[in-house]
Amino acid sequence: MRDVFSIVFIFLAVLLAICGIIALRSNKSIGKSVANLSFATFLPVIGNLILLVSESETLSIIGCYTYFVGMTLMALTLINFSFTYCDIDWKYHWVQRIIYAALAIDVIQFAFNPIFGQAFSVEPITVENAIYYRLVPYIGQIYHRMAVYTALFISLAIFFVKSIRVPRIYAEKYYVIFLTMLLAGAWQTYAISSRSPINHSMIGLSVFVFLLFYFSIIYRSFQLLDRMLANIAANMSESLFFFDMNDRCIWANSYGMKFLQLSPKRMDLAPLMLANLFDDFLDPEPEWKSKQVLGTGIDAKYYSLEKRILKDLKGNQVGSFFSVKDITKDELHHLQEIYNATHDKLTGLFTKETLFKKIRDLVDERKNTQYWIAYFDIKDFKIVNDIFGNAMGDSVLRNVAQWLRENSTKEWVYGRLGGDDFGICFPAGDANLKQLERKFSRHVISNGSIEHRILMHMGIYKITERDIDIAIMFDRAQLALTSIKNEYNKHIAFYDDDMRDQVLWDQMISAQLEKALEEKQLQPYLQPIVDNNGIIIGAEALIRWDHPREGFLQPDTFIPTFEKNGMIADIDKYVWRAACEILSTWTGEKSHMFISINISPKDFLFMDVFAEICSLIEEFKVDPSRLRIEITETSMMTDIESRMSILNKFRESGFIVEMDDFGSGYSSLNQLKDMPLDVLKIDMKFLSSSKNSRKAEIILRNVLKLSGDLGLSSLTEGVETEAQYNMLNKMGCNLFQGYYFAKPMTVGEFEKVCDTKVA
Repeated sequence: MRDVFSIVFIFLAVLLAICGIIALRSNKSIGKSVANLSFATFLPVIGNLILLVSESETLSIIGCYTYFVGMTLMALTLINFSFTYCDIDWKYHWVQRIIYAALAIDVIQFAFNPIFGQAFSVEPITVENAIYYRLVPYIGQIYHRMAVYTALFISLAIFFVKSIRVPRIYAEKYYVIFLTMLLAGAWQTYAISSRSPINHSMIGLSVFVFLLFYFSIIYRSFQLLDRMLANIAANMSESLFFFDMNDRCIWANSYGMKFLQLSPKRMDLAPLMLANLFDDFLDPEPEWKSKQVLGTGIDAKYYSLEKRILKDLKGNQVGSFFSVKDITKDELHHLQEIYNATHDKLTGLFTKETLFKKIRDLVDERKNTQYWIAYFDIKDFKIVNDIFGNAMGDSVLRNVAQWLRENSTKEWVYGRLGGDDFGICFPAGDANLKQLERKFSRHVISNGSIEHRILMHMGIYKITERDIDIAIMFDRAQLALTSIKNEYNKHIAFYDDDMRDQVLWDQMISAQLEKALEEKQLQPYLQPIVDNNGIIIGAEALIRWDHPREGFLQPDTFIPTFEKNGMIADIDKYVWRAACEILSTWTGEKSHMFISINISPKDFLFMDVFAEICSLIEEFKVDPSRLRIEITETSMMTDIESRMSILNKFRESGFIVEMDDFGSGYSSLNQLKDMPLDVLKIDMKFLSSSKNSRKAEIILRNVLKLSGDLGLSSLTEGVETEAQYNMLNKMGCNLFQGYYFAKPMTVGEFEKVCDTKVA
C-alpha cells in the first residue's frame, strides 16, 4: 500500500509542478496566484512522499518539516488566491495581512522546534511489516493547525459570500470552487483525526488545486455562457429566430413569438410568415443586413433585418439566425431631424441650401425640360413687422407659404430663401403669369382680427445656362425683381441681356477700382459756385474716370454701381483727400475759396466720417470753413439721432454743412427745423419736372424765403439759363451752380477762370 501511495504522490507532485509552470506562463491576471498555490502544494505532497518511503527517523522528521512548512505556504497562497479571484475590496485586506502574520509566526515556531521541541516529534510504528514514523503533535502543532484552518475558513467564507452575491449566471465559477475546497478541508480533517499512518488527504488537496487551476486557467464555463446567451437572447427587444441546416425554425424568443403570433407547436410556420412579411428574407446570401418598411403614412413601421450563419468550434455551419428589430421610433426621429435640417422652421418650406440642391438635381436630371427660376418677396415687409408686430409678420410668411402650396403643381420646387424672400423653380410656361400678376397686387392676409394688403414682386430668370451655380441663377432672378422693386402696377419682370450686361459691367469696374485709384485714373473735377454778382467763390468737388480702355466715363456709369456695393466710400475718401490737397495749394484770392465735398449715406456705414475728415484737415492744415460738408436728404432718413450728432460736431468744429438736392426727394419741413444746417441746396429739377410752372415758382420763392428766415444760405444748382439766374436772383437766392456758369472742369481749368465773372 505504501508503494501505491508513493507512486500516486509522485504523480501528483509532477502534475502540480506542470500546473504551476503553465499558470505562470498564462497571460491571465490570476495566473501568478494559481502558480504560487500549485508550487506551495507541491511541498506537502513531497513531505508526505518522504514519510511514506522513509524508515529513518531523521529523514521522517525532514519529511514532517517539509509537509508542515508546505501546508503553511499553501494556506498563505490560498488566501492570496481567494482575494484575487474574488476581487475583494482593499478595505478587507487587513484580514489578509493578519493571516499572513499568523502564518509567518507558524513558520518561525517550526524553526525553533529542533531547540525547544514545542511543535512535534515522531514515534516509530510498524506498518505492513515495516517501520513508519508517525507524528506526535504538541502545542506548536495545535497553533499550526489553527493558523492553517483559519486561512481555509476565511477562503471558504470569501467564496461562499461571493457565490450568493453575484448574479446567478456568474455564480457557478465560485460555488464549484467553494464545494471542492470544503470537500478537501473535510478530507484533511478526517485524516488528522483518524491519525492514519498514511495521510491520503493530500490527494484531496491536490485535486482541489487541480480544479482551481482548471477553472481559473483552462476551463470556460460553457454552461454559464449558454445560459448567459440564452437569457440575453430571450430578453433582447428584437425578434430572434434560429434555424437549423434545413431552414427549420428551432427556437424563437418571446418577442419573435409575439411578433408572428406563433405558438411553440407551430414554429415550422415562421419561415413562411417571415417571407410573406419581408421580401429580403428570401435573399440567397448567407449573411446580410437591410431595412424594410411595412405600411404607409402614419401607420408605417420601420424594421432592421439581419441574417447571420452559426458555426461550431471547428468552423462548420450548424444553422442560422434571423433578427427583426423595430426601429420605427429611431427612424421617425431620424426623419424628423432630416426634415428639420432641410425645412424652414416657420413656413415648413425647403431651406435655401436644400432648395438649391433640389433644383440642381432637377435641372441635371431633366435636361430636355426648360425651367424658370423665380425670386419673389413681399414689398415693405418691414412695415408689417413694425406696425402690426412680429406675430403678424410670421403669419404673413406662413400665409404666403400656404399660398405657394395651393397654387403650385407637383413639378414645382420652392422654398424660403430667408426673411421675406422665396424661391421657385418650375417648368417654363407652367405658371399663369397674368393670374400671378393679379394675385401679387391683390393679396390680402388676415390673422383673424387684422387684415392687410400686401404687394409681391417676382423676378424670373429663364435658365439658358444650365451649368452655372444655382445661386447665380437666383441672383439673376433677383436682379430682375430689383428692376421693378418700387413699382406698384408691375409685379413680374424677366431677366434679360441688358441686366446681364449691367451685372458684367458692375463686376468689371468694381474689380478695377482699386487699381484705378492707385494709378489716379479717377480725377477730381470742380464745378464753380458763384454769388449774386456771378463771381466764383467756391466749387463742388466731383469725380470723373479716365478709363484706359473704356475712355472718359461719366459719373452715372459708375457711381450708382459703387453706391450699391458700398465702394463709394473708397471714392469719397479719395475725393476728400484731393479736395483738401487742392485747398492747401490755393493762395492769394483763391485762399478764401471753399470746396464742397459730398458725403454718401453709405459712408456712415463704413467709417467714422467725422474722424476721417478731421484727420485730413489736420494733415493738410486747411481751415474747416473752406471744406464744406454736403449731405443728401436720404442720408438723414436712417439713424437720425446719430447723424444729427455727427453734423453738430462738424458745425462745432467750424465746418459749413449743406443739404444737397432739397426739393428733389422726400423733403420734410419737420426734419428741416431740427437739422444743424448752414446752406440749403435747391435742385432746379424742382422746376423743370413740374407741369405747373406757376405753382412751382410760388413754392420755390417760399422755400428761398423760408431758408432766409431760418438763417440758412440758399444755393440753387442746375441753373442752365440766364432767365433762371435772373429769376432766382430776384427771389433772394444767395449762391448758384449750373451749366449756365460752367460745367465741371479739371482743377487746372478751374484755377484759370476762378478770378473772372462768368455771368
